[in-house]
Formats: sequence, structure tokens, C-alpha cells
Amino acid sequence: MRILVTGGAGFIASNFIRHMLSAYPGYHIVNIDSLTYAGNLENLREIESSDRYSFVKGDICNSDLLRGIAFDAIIHFAAESHVDRSILDAQPFLQTNIMGTYTLLEEARQRGCVFLHVSTDEVYGSTEEGFFHEDSPLRPNSPYAASKASSDLLVRAFGETHGVKAMITRCSNNYGPFQFPEKLIPLVILNGLSDKPVPVYGDGMNVRDWIHVVDHCRAVDAVFHRGRAGEVYNIGARNERTNIDLVKMILKEVAEVRGVDEGRLLDLITFVHDRKGHDRRYAIDPARLEGDTGWNPRVDFREGIKNTIEWYRANEAWWQRILSGEYREYYRTQYGERLRA
Repeated sequence: MRILVTGGAGFIASNFIRHMLSAYPGYHIVNIDSLTYAGNLENLREIESSDRYSFVKGDICNSDLLRGIAFDAIIHFAAESHVDRSILDAQPFLQTNIMGTYTLLEEARQRGCVFLHVSTDEVYGSTEEGFFHEDSPLRPNSPYAASKASSDLLVRAFGETHGVKAMITRCSNNYGPFQFPEKLIPLVILNGLSDKPVPVYGDGMNVRDWIHVVDHCRAVDAVFHRGRAGEVYNIGARNERTNIDLVKMILKEVAEVRGVDEGRLLDLITFVHDRKGHDRRYAIDPARLEGDTGWNPRVDFREGIKNTIEWYRANEAWWQRILSGEYREYYRTQYGERLRA
């Protein structure tokens, strides 16, 4: 099987590609990525020479490009995904997340292939109590979340109208190796390692449900192979934390590995003005996923955080190249003329 993975140079999708190549020796993965600021081909350095992997540099809105790629299924990760950036300028989010999804759906319709759309729990908005279920109303509160909710509805419509064999996953917050440094957990780790201020929005009491990226990849794999067409599947680890408790936990772990007093790092916490439209609480019920596919999370949260801290400590060259902007040179020097425009 040849699977087209969109946005494969990003955090979650690059982990997914490595997972699939390891788990399924007969599969070939085609990675299409336009290599915007969060796309980093160094994430896939270890498998780039594999004869079961190929890379296409290109925009998922380019239907002519897509028609020239051979594949049997689409697993769609590509998205503009940083909420703060969507508040500053929503246009790229509308273009990639809505029009890009539409273009891929048209390709899936014409080929009759499976389409798995990777979405987010942010489409549900915020809840003060209880858990989000797959039939919970969509109430997005940021331009990013609205663009993802729009793409979810397009996927549903193409399934109902055109018979596209489509599934949607909506996952809670991810963490783990290769996450871009602007995201909360790597930001706290790196600032804690270098004694820089650690910003926390508002009062720090916003709640998020955290899942290790490896467990997310296993869940997408499970839905792709055992999920039911037309269904939505929530992916979560039942692991809620307030932001401030999470930040304190990470800083205490960083203090331990550095051998410094934890109070010194906790003093780095700096409360900043809250983000516009900041959702108060996310909480996912993954019962449908567990029942239909047999999936369960495996990574213990505290161990996952410790391992993530160790990964960032061991891979300083990786994140230093991101902070300096040098990572953008990797695909030019490594791929050169092999990149397709």
C-alpha cells in the first residue's frame, strides 16, 4: 500500500511516518509537505534514504501536483496549527486547513480511496464539566479551531454526498520528541534548561488533556486499519492537568536532572496577559476509539515527560538549529534539485 501522508515534516506526522514504516514493512509512505516554518525534514533524517519512503515538496492546494502522485490512501495531518498565529493572521489557516482539505477530498473522491482526517479537540470549544464526545456540538473559539471545524464538516459532507470513505480523529494536546519549540511543553523545558522566564497565560488554571505523540500515532494507525468509515473518533489519554500544575511539574523535573534547587526554576514562572478567546478546559472521552479498535494509551504521563526532557537535552543541536533558523537550510542542502516545486 502507498499512503500519502500530508504535512509529514511536522511534529505529529513525522512521528507517525516513523511508526508506520516500522510497523508495516509492506507499506510505502509518500510525504507531501510545503515546508512552512514548522516543517522540518531533519525530523525524518533517519528514514530519508529508505526505499519505502519518498518526499514531495508541495502545497496540498495544488490539485495538479496531487494528480501526479501515486497513492492508495490519504492520511491528512497538514495544517496551520498554532492558535496564537491564527489570532494574528487567520488567512493562512483558512487556505491550508479548509481549501487544502477540500483539494485532498476531491482527489480521494476521484480515486475512491480512504481519507483519514486528523483534527483536534479544539473544535468543541471549552467545557467546564464533563467530557467531549464525538457528537458534542462544534463551538470553536479561535480562528485555528474554526478552520479545523470547517474542514471536519467538509470531510463529513464528502462522505455523505459523494461516498468518500472518510474518518475523522480529534485528538487532545500532544507532547513528545520533535515538537516545535514554540509549543508549551518544549518551551517550558528549554527555558527551564537555560534559566529563561517561563510565560504562563492568565491565572494558569486552563485545563488540557495531554497525550504522548506515540500514543496518538498508534491511535491514528488503529483508526486507519480498524475504524469505521463515516465515524469520528476522539483520541485522549484521560490525563487532565491545569497549565500551572503542568509547568511546575516540568520545572521540578528539569531542576532534578540539572541538579539545581527547584525553587530557582519555579521562580522563572511569569504570568502574562491571557490569550484572546482562551478555552478554559478540554477533556476527551476516547471510549468509542477504545471500543471499536481496542486501542489504549500506553505511555505513563510522568515517564513521558521525563523522557521528553531527556530527548530535548540529548538533541540540543536539533532545537538550536530551529531557534537560529538554520534548520531551513537542511532541505536545500540535503535534497537540492530533488525537491519538486
